[in-house]
Amino acid sequence: MSGVLTGFLVIGVIIAVGYVVGRIKLLGPHGQPVLARAIFFVLSPCLLFTVLAEAEVSRLFSPLLVVSLLAALTAFGIFIAVAALLWRRALPEATIGALAAGYVNANNIGIPVSVYVLGDATYSAPVVLLQLLIFTPIALTLLDIGTGGKASVGRILTQPFRNPIIIGSLLGLVVSLTRVELPDPVLEPFRLIGAAALPIMLISFGMSLSGTRVLEPGSGRKDVLLATMIKLAVMPVAAWLIGRYGFGMTGHELFAVVVLASLPSAQNVFNYAQRYSRGLILARDTVLLTTVGSVGVLLIASLLLT
Repeated sequence: MSGVLTGFLVIGVIIAVGYVVGRIKLLGPHGQPVLARAIFFVLSPCLLFTVLAEAEVSRLFSPLLVVSLLAALTAFGIFIAVAALLWRRALPEATIGALAAGYVNANNIGIPVSVYVLGDATYSAPVVLLQLLIFTPIALTLLDIGTGGKASVGRILTQPFRNPIIIGSLLGLVVSLTRVELPDPVLEPFRLIGAAALPIMLISFGMSLSGTRVLEPGSGRKDVLLATMIKLAVMPVAAWLIGRYGFGMTGHELFAVVVLASLPSAQNVFNYAQRYSRGLILARDTVLLTTVGSVGVLLIASLLLT
């Protein structure tokens, strides 16, 4: 369990560095938007290309993938039912909130947790695949519709081919499925660029915390608390119920699906909110609260299931 604490300590320090950078305005007034664009268009696509290209196909397509899908759909559905149908939130905010409730940090927290807690970094690969090839295209299409005011069949169908994150993921999946062995001179530049994604994403997130308060009145804290509760409490329980009684999982396999569902909301959600300038505070506060709260959830899961 020291591995969980170590992973979160590393992440917390990098976020704190970003906070200081933002606080002293080291990168100027446009530093954070520039970092966000670099993450979205360059760094994340390279990272996800290498993660998926080097993942084992048998691990990518497994019962773990189905359980993760159903647990995430449960979280999305509950948030949308309350926020969109009951509270009448606009489409972009409802989309960002649903992502915050069920889109887990399978990269910069999921990979370290998979290594230190589950013993294998590729445990998070199916979740990365699920989120980026299914959830992300749908969510970004909804954000396009909600912020652009117009939707067309052509725009929806071409969305995956216009998004660099999805393009990088698709290319990585193709390499994995075809078992192509890319030579190091070809793959290494993508590894190096992708390696910069995680710290810069965390630094950008830390910068966003400068000069702001979490759950500030008038900031939509009701939505933040709903998304946080779903992410930390509902989604792990849903994963346990589905895995145990729907697929007969036990032991380490069941523990793995619960751990992955217990991961905090992904910084990608905040990055998407930045990209479309909608739901920024909702994404930021939920990511921060779930990142802190998930430590306790993971500890509880480890005590109960191991």
